Amino acid sequence: MWLDELIGEFDRGLRSLTGVSRMGRPLPVPHESAAMAEAPELSPAERAHAAGLMRVNHVGEVCAQALYQAQKLTTRSPVLRAMFEHAAAEEEDHLAWTAKRLEALDSRPSLLNPLWYAGALAVGLAAGRMGDRVSLGFMAETERQVELHLDSHLEKLPAADHESRAIVEQMRIDEAQHGRAAMDAGGVELPFPARALMRAMSKVMTRMAYYL
Repeated sequence: MWLDELIGEFDRGLRSLTGVSRMGRPLPVPHESAAMAEAPELSPAERAHAAGLMRVNHVGEVCAQALYQAQKLTTRSPVLRAMFEHAAAEEEDHLAWTAKRLEALDSRPSLLNPLWYAGALAVGLAAGRMGDRVSLGFMAETERQVELHLDSHLEKLPAADHESRAIVEQMRIDEAQHGRAAMDAGGVELPFPARALMRAMSKVMTRMAYYL
């Protein structure tokens, strides 16, 4: 049984890195008012900027797959394992959505995705080994920082890019729910140094992923 689970997680990891993630929910579409508005076509500079932001979001979802895989493998609680699996499935939707949007923008995922995945997997395993409450607290803080990050992207995306905006808005809703679920399940507030280190690491990753 454990071996079957490990094989399943290995398969999910390969899908995350090769861009063949399954989409359980349809691609979010712009609100009717935005879809009906006659927005100007994105300029080359706007397309490049939107692609950079969506590449960063795609990297975040690659990391999310690794984190939830590690946390599922380290917890002994069937309830928490199910919660991590549910969150990972929604994050896999995000992964597929951002990949589709990158393709539509004539761009590509980060060239460093294997590095991001391996690093996130190691961090997730470390958090899981500290116990379920710390692992849940790490999940909650991660989602809190991702939610703030998505808020900033909603401000930075070109006004005419309704398609990217619709994706980011739904991702933001999902991330907030994941964070609340982690705290409700018994997550603890991480100490300030840990939160600050997570923010610093996130800044390095986002700056590199925007271009690479």
